[in-house]
Amino acid sequence: MSRKRSRSLTRALPVSPSVVLLLLFLAGPIAYCAYIAFTDLQLTGQAEDSFVGFDNFRTAFGDEAFLNAVWLTLVFTVISALLGQNTLGLGLAMLMQRASKPVRTLTGGIVVTAWVLPEVVAGFLLYAFFRREGTLNAILDQLHLPTQNWLFTLPILAVSFANVWRGTAFSMLVYSAALNEIPKEITEAAEVDGAGGWRRMWHITLPMIRRSIGTNLMLITLQTLSVFGLIWVMTRGGPGGKSQTLPLFMYEEAFQKSMIGYGTAVALLLLVVGSLFSVVYLRLLRTEV
Repeated sequence: MSRKRSRSLTRALPVSPSVVLLLLFLAGPIAYCAYIAFTDLQLTGQAEDSFVGFDNFRTAFGDEAFLNAVWLTLVFTVISALLGQNTLGLGLAMLMQRASKPVRTLTGGIVVTAWVLPEVVAGFLLYAFFRREGTLNAILDQLHLPTQNWLFTLPILAVSFANVWRGTAFSMLVYSAALNEIPKEITEAAEVDGAGGWRRMWHITLPMIRRSIGTNLMLITLQTLSVFGLIWVMTRGGPGGKSQTLPLFMYEEAFQKSMIGYGTAVALLLLVVGSLFSVVYLRLLRTEV
């Protein structure tokens, strides 16, 4: 028994520094934030904080601004991640499978360039594209089509498109790798049997990359839920909170209004939303093809 214990300790020794670092820099801050969420801690003007229980959470669910931020977060996630990045990434990956090498190189380079840009830089680029005197209105004006201030009239759609433009490359790379793993013999046999392109996609391609789809959806959903810099640069959550997602609402409450306890409670609720999405996708990943 002692020999087995010594072997277990010996095997655990190399990973122990990583475990300590994770506990110190990940689990520790999360536990401290969980404590702060149940207090009335403020950034300024307070001698000491006090425990308030679930008051911060009750305040959140009774706050129309918070409920509006939850709704906009879901809209932003569905449009930019589930529909935009996921669908466009899959489409580009399928098209690049049939394209020539120069076309694949050029397309991949353009898409990946948008992905590697810092979030703030991408935000400024898309702000210049959507603003009243921006590129989009200049193109519409040349086509004699009506123009508008997109960041004022349709801000949540503008920032959603910006996130699609910036994040599609990740989905494209995931699906390109998954499609390369499909045996060519299967698709060739389906062609011989007379299956068209749509039938091959629905009955062969999508079922065989289902696990990659689930993994990609989980990763881009969690990334989209935490987007802050892109929206902050383009709209700062405005006008009138029309593009204020939960990260921006949390920042406003915690650092602009100095209500650290309330803002941290909102952050925990955002963590719960991300966990719910993760549970759904993990259950999908458990299903074998």
